[in-house]
Amino acid sequence: MDVRKKTALISVYHKEGIAEFAGELQKLGWDILASGGTAKHLTDAGIKVRDAAFLVGEPILGHRVVTLSREVHAGLLARDMPEDRAELEKRGIIFIDLVCVDLYPLEEEIAKPNATRESIVEMTDIGGPAMLRSAAKGGRIVVSDPADRMKVIEWLRKNKYEDEGLVRELAAKAEFTVAQYCLMSASYHGGGAYAGVLGHRAAECLYGENAWQKPAALYTNNTNDPLSLDNFTLVEGTPLSYNNWCDTDRLLQTVTHIVAGFEQGFGEVPKIAVAVKHGNPCGAAYGSDSKKVLENMISGDPLAIMGGVVMTNFPVGVMEAETLANFGMKEGNRRLLDTVVAPEFEAAAIELLRRKKDKCRFVANENLSHVGIGLLDIHPRIRYVRGGFLRQPNYVFVPDMKSESIKKYGPVADVVAERNMMFAWAVGSTSNSNTITIVKNGMLLGDGVGQQDRVGAAELAIKRARRGGHDTNGAVAYSDSFFPFPDAPRVLIDAGVRAIFSTSGSVRDKETIALCEQKGISLYLIPDKEGRGFFGH
Repeated sequence: MDVRKKTALISVYHKEGIAEFAGELQKLGWDILASGGTAKHLTDAGIKVRDAAFLVGEPILGHRVVTLSREVHAGLLARDMPEDRAELEKRGIIFIDLVCVDLYPLEEEIAKPNATRESIVEMTDIGGPAMLRSAAKGGRIVVSDPADRMKVIEWLRKNKYEDEGLVRELAAKAEFTVAQYCLMSASYHGGGAYAGVLGHRAAECLYGENAWQKPAALYTNNTNDPLSLDNFTLVEGTPLSYNNWCDTDRLLQTVTHIVAGFEQGFGEVPKIAVAVKHGNPCGAAYGSDSKKVLENMISGDPLAIMGGVVMTNFPVGVMEAETLANFGMKEGNRRLLDTVVAPEFEAAAIELLRRKKDKCRFVANENLSHVGIGLLDIHPRIRYVRGGFLRQPNYVFVPDMKSESIKKYGPVADVVAERNMMFAWAVGSTSNSNTITIVKNGMLLGDGVGQQDRVGAAELAIKRARRGGHDTNGAVAYSDSFFPFPDAPRVLIDAGVRAIFSTSGSVRDKETIALCEQKGISLYLIPDKEGRGFFGH
């Protein structure tokens, strides 16, 4: 066992909790080196500290290069071998066993509206990343994440210093932290000319979209998003598959857009349930009663929902579970679902929905109960293409029915129809385009997704509605882009649709407007450049 007294070098920007960490190290017999403000903070907290400046002599350039010295980096890079130890001793250099460093908040500075190039350069850390990389290369204990501090203390208390598993894990995290930091800086200074995708593995998948696509995993970008997929907990069931994660992401887009539309347009958030198959809603409903909402969601497309993924913004108890399992089913049969995502589950509800071999997954995130317009996903969407990737802002547009940019033709729709139009927009604009979506009485009747033409999308939406046994008379429809000709609106009108929400921009808009006015149809048009709802190409 190595009984040599060990030394930690601590240099942090955010001081919260660092005195406690240093104090625990001191209790374990460690010497503490610290730089500048960290040394003062620890001294004021009663921690015995030596300022790292004594290693390198008088500080220069306003204390900017204290840790950027050969004395510090030799202490981090020296091998734990007699010849390296002897050389350090000869030169009066301390062997450093642990580094605890966090970096200047560059991302926060870049995000400030009044940030300048000078302020961003000043907030760009050089010594911190250098120490993290030297410590990682030197095989030292390197703490770059405050969340790991007490884990390291517990590890040291158990005298596991010779166990290199945690050391390698922390070194990898440090390198990752530096990579993120440098990428951020490159993106800023390059004006967007440089971009990348970095993440750490949050969950492994058995395989990807198909069994032969291995390995596959979910990676997280360490955002503070409460609806980030890594913040969802598998309560029971087999681990989520690649397709489950994809469906959950798509469900979040739909649910958050429904919420945003209702909160902005009507000042309230109803209870919402959405079911998807292959990422596209096959059932969706809103209302004040969770049982009725679930019944309407199931009724949307009872055939497609079998084996689907369901998300609610309300807890799933026994009554909700019984509805999901049994509503609309023949006696003796029950509905089989692949995944149910909700804020929380009662244990008895899980028992009711459980499948053999844990094939039904129960996934919880309490933040689903508190979704509001502020939880729309604002992070860029990235898509791999051969040889690179495409990057675009996320889809965060939410229409306002009171906006002057929405032109209204024919009879003005009542508030019930407008609520249904908003609901149809949220479902259709988060389905694979081209899409036409039909809604009635707070429920999705038919979602005509992924079509090459508007007529085909309208016909598919009507077909799906009729297959589910729905009467489309009095329904509303949403189209995710303008109608090139009035033929698709005619298909919808002939099916009994009484209100249509779409975009303007076709050279034949006047023909569509004239048709709707002649037939007494409420037609709401928003400019295509402002409100087009293409998604999931």
